[in-house]
Amino acid sequence: MAGNGTGNGSGGGSRSSAGGGGWDGPQRRAWLRHYYSQRQKRLMTLLIAHRRRTSCCFYPRAWPGLRSTDWWEQVVLREFGPQDWLEKFRMSKETFFYICNQLRPGLAPHSAHFHPTLPLEKRVAVALWHLATNVGYQTLSPLFGVGPSTVQSCVREVSYAVVLLLKPLYLRLPDEKELENMVRIFCTRWGFPHCIGALDSLHIPIHPPLRLTADYCNGQGWHSILTQATVDGLGQFWDVSTAFPGSMENSAVLESSSLWVLAKEGRLCPNPPKHFMGKAQKYVLLGDATYPLQDWILKPYQEDENLTQRQLQFNYRLKRAHSVIENAFLRLKARWQILLKCDDCSLELLPTLVLACCILHNVCEAHDNPFNEEWLEGTEPTELPKPCQPAPAAMEDDRAEQVRELMCQYFESCGEG
Repeated sequence: MAGNGTGNGSGGGSRSSAGGGGWDGPQRRAWLRHYYSQRQKRLMTLLIAHRRRTSCCFYPRAWPGLRSTDWWEQVVLREFGPQDWLEKFRMSKETFFYICNQLRPGLAPHSAHFHPTLPLEKRVAVALWHLATNVGYQTLSPLFGVGPSTVQSCVREVSYAVVLLLKPLYLRLPDEKELENMVRIFCTRWGFPHCIGALDSLHIPIHPPLRLTADYCNGQGWHSILTQATVDGLGQFWDVSTAFPGSMENSAVLESSSLWVLAKEGRLCPNPPKHFMGKAQKYVLLGDATYPLQDWILKPYQEDENLTQRQLQFNYRLKRAHSVIENAFLRLKARWQILLKCDDCSLELLPTLVLACCILHNVCEAHDNPFNEEWLEGTEPTELPKPCQPAPAAMEDDRAEQVRELMCQYFESCGEG
């Protein structure tokens, strides 16, 4: 199925603005959840109302007599082959024009931000090229024969339109039948039963505002925004909450996210729950040690010499299945290399830009667009280790241990190692 999900988040708040003394505490989390939700709604209202480490080969050099304003019409549209479209726009020509048609209602030609002769397809091309290669506005400007401010406007408005018009199609909450299909896929592809997704976080490097450097400095000492995401067994996103300050821990982000609310409201499983190993049991998500153990979130047993063979087997099976989201994040960053470092993007735009990249990832995956493994080079810089703060014991759910035990029994009965 296409990725589904709920996205929220923004990254402009500081600790002092909340009136709290730290990131923990129910009032702080409630304020964050409300703030991020309202901020994203304001961004959507405005829309409705109105690197790669790239060796970017500028095609005009191959056609020295060609004006850059004509390059889009005479070279890209007429001479680009399938590999050119894939390398520069990360998708096939067919998928590109499908996206243009879907975005047409949100990118009306009378928009005050664009020259009246700038075609919709060219605006989308400018935005996708920037998201794919992380080439700066000043560098991309002469390539398409537009000013840097127009490049920036293209990126902003196309990102807004993607979230507004494609999110309901490609990143939404699954219905009951889709949840059942997700369980089937996770079991057949990854050997993990009764599971609807894998949960993890992604830190995206940024240059923080001077007043908020402490808020955006994560546990490894570099500045980032934090995105929490959930994928299905095919590696497509169905829940994304983004642009939390990098100093927040995964457990705090989880409690501040829409996913936590959905789980507590019982909207991530049928009512009553399906039976597993003879007992009514909620569907589960797979996390790592940074998430709290819940009756709907499973994580590995803490590694030590006292683990039983059954517990070791459970850890192996969970980690193998959890790798689906690790691979999804790698493909996301490799395809949309703006996420390797958001230098030109404001904190106001970041939530929309990250969501747009996740949605475009789902579109490409759902339309079976090829993925070039060479894009993966340089997507995991060793100088930026991922923060990994274990979840506080106070958030653990005692009932969840029974669920892990049921899974251990299942794997033991299957005889799989």
